[in-house]
Amino acid sequence: MLDLISIRVLFIAVMGMAAFYLRPLGLPPLAEVAIGVAAGCGVVIFEVRIKQVSLKRLIGAAFGSLLGILGAYLISLVLEEALPNSQNMVPFLQVTLLAFMAYCGLAVGAAKGDLLNLAALGGLFGGDRPTRNTFKILDTSVVIDGRIADIAETGFIDGTLVIPQFVLRELQMVADSSDSMKRNRGRRGLDVLARIQKMQSLTVQIVEEDFPNIREVDMKLIELAKLFDCKVVTNDFNLNKVAQLHKVEVLNINDLANALKPVVLPGETMRVFILKEGKEHNQGVAYLDDGTMVVVDNARKMISKTIDVAVTSVLQTTAGKMIFGRFDDRVHAVHDKAHEKDPRSGREPAAGAGN
Repeated sequence: MLDLISIRVLFIAVMGMAAFYLRPLGLPPLAEVAIGVAAGCGVVIFEVRIKQVSLKRLIGAAFGSLLGILGAYLISLVLEEALPNSQNMVPFLQVTLLAFMAYCGLAVGAAKGDLLNLAALGGLFGGDRPTRNTFKILDTSVVIDGRIADIAETGFIDGTLVIPQFVLRELQMVADSSDSMKRNRGRRGLDVLARIQKMQSLTVQIVEEDFPNIREVDMKLIELAKLFDCKVVTNDFNLNKVAQLHKVEVLNINDLANALKPVVLPGETMRVFILKEGKEHNQGVAYLDDGTMVVVDNARKMISKTIDVAVTSVLQTTAGKMIFGRFDDRVHAVHDKAHEKDPRSGREPAAGAGN
């Protein structure tokens, strides 16, 4: 790193000395040195910035600028034939056209360079991965949810997370809402994005692509996923179904959460706290730490108590997993929650606790 800084300083010094001795602009010596040093600094800044650009963007920018220069040259030939007597106007139009088309070609080529599949070229580019394996588009709901940041911190997500500009606009609208609940959700989403951007292991890219003819944000996400040939990360059930109809791959955070829930089998015993009465006669309802509902038969009288229940069945639904169990006071223990052993103090339950 120190050697690179020394080379940069030496390069800037050489540019200043060259401008001092050669006097390219015919200005006073100090002015020439200042221009040379400024030009050297500009080259160094360009070198630092260009290292952060991907190879695909560089190739796209170079190809786009070449097409722009070629188009400007062809149009300049037409201008020379159309305006033969305009000696001052034609050169001005040619230079302006050349700069305009070269700039537009470079900007458009760099913006679309990520769509290139360099692996198809083989050779040096054979090891490059297609965009569909690296790009993941985040929708508004998964950003507001916030669990995507926790998953990213564990290292289970790699590649580039894409944030569409229209998703940012929707988040901003939610954050500026007059409803306090919506406003807090929107601000939380913006905080989650800021947290993700600070992660060194991830690349976060904000894309400007939009689809003005489509009003729904969900359909815009699907069209963008088709354009980039990549996946959409969401926890929206409806977006999940619509994306599947359009043959777009989806990473659903809720599916991941359900897959990570503890596995229980019929016949196993588990300890739960009966929170409320169930819908059916003599039922009690409990919840696990991950939110899984446990419906317990013969537990209505055990509300506000911690009991051991035998699992009878497990039902997987679109909304999540439900566990059904049965309580038998002749076999299973009842624990008074207020007198259970405190793991921090090591105290035993008080005498008489439970049945």
